[in-house]
Amino acid sequence: MINQSDADFFHVDVMDGNFVPNISFGIPTVQAVAKHAQKPLDVHLMINNPDQYIQAFADLGTTYLTVHYEACTHLHRTIQAIKAAGMKAGVALNPHTPVHLLEEVIQDLDMVLIMSVNPGFGGQKFITAAVEKVAKLKQLINTKGANTIINVDGGVNTDTGKQLVDAGADVLVAGSFVFKSESPAATISALKSL
Repeated sequence: MINQSDADFFHVDVMDGNFVPNISFGIPTVQAVAKHAQKPLDVHLMINNPDQYIQAFADLGTTYLTVHYEACTHLHRTIQAIKAAGMKAGVALNPHTPVHLLEEVIQDLDMVLIMSVNPGFGGQKFITAAVEKVAKLKQLINTKGANTIINVDGGVNTDTGKQLVDAGADVLVAGSFVFKSESPAATISALKSL
């Protein structure tokens, strides 16, 4: 269904039960998805020590690999390692993490993922401060002349999605809203038309 829908990516959350209080897909599941995906894989690592898995996800055919700012001691080194492995580099920011912390690396990033819920569980309520955060990030990107795209994940539906797109978001990640709807493909199209 996703292959035939208007979706641009397969967004796959990888959780270790340590960085976030939940466990989800690991390398074997991402490998299984990659065999069938006809669209780019956007892998979101919600894990500690993401550096040790960079090459493994590159080997699976990952297009975008996103790590959390909060999980990386040497963020610039991690970004460079992702790119050296042939992938596009993304950094996710938890709700409490301000965008100005990316000032020194924004031009190296292909994507920033704004978490509009606390990471770890689907179906959470949207944190409205994410809209202003997207606007601040868009301003930083424009000020620095970067080509970074803004991705938002958590509590996304057609109402919150419209606010986020108006604030400058380029990509919306929607899990529960899509897969709990009566027609997931139509829901994806509705989000895409925002």
